[in-house]
Amino acid sequence: MQVTRRQFFRVCGAGLSGSTIAAMGFSTGEALSQVREFKLARATETRNTCTYCSVSCGLLMYSMGDKAKNAQAKIFHIEGDPDHPVNRGTLCPKGAALLDYVNSPHRLTHPEVREPGAKEWKRISWDQAFDRIAKLVKADRDANFVAKNADGDTVNRWTTTAFLAASASSNETGYITHKVVRTLGIVGFDNQARV
Repeated sequence: MQVTRRQFFRVCGAGLSGSTIAAMGFSTGEALSQVREFKLARATETRNTCTYCSVSCGLLMYSMGDKAKNAQAKIFHIEGDPDHPVNRGTLCPKGAALLDYVNSPHRLTHPEVREPGAKEWKRISWDQAFDRIAKLVKADRDANFVAKNADGDTVNRWTTTAFLAASASSNETGYITHKVVRTLGIVGFDNQARV
């Protein structure tokens, strides 16, 4: 039996449509007419900046929670911010996958320290972390600060520590960061956008 191409498509189309209607077993009009709630209707919208690179794309993060005093809201949707001048609503693949990063069970949410010679990291409080950083910074500055060079000129520099600033900061934050770093005498100062 010879079947033309046109006859083949007619038979396949009729079989496909017949099996689809039989498999569904219900009227599509009723299913499509049901009212569904928009998933972001009751969510809290928060603007933020992407943490991945130095481009500083704007984000809209949507969270849901009962808004009780000590209850943590859960972020369930992240998208690009269309009003942000950098990305205008677009995100790269890493930024588009931020929801997995935010909700990852392996994400650190507290500071940890590995003491010299130790093999394991141990959890510390935020106060302990800030105190430790301040003590180490002061000890290094006290030990390595250079007030005058070999010619006797005042230089007030500290060359053993450097500072890498975040590019996602505003101009005001960048200005204050620069003033603090230069006041300490740090010479090595750069911005993440250049890395």
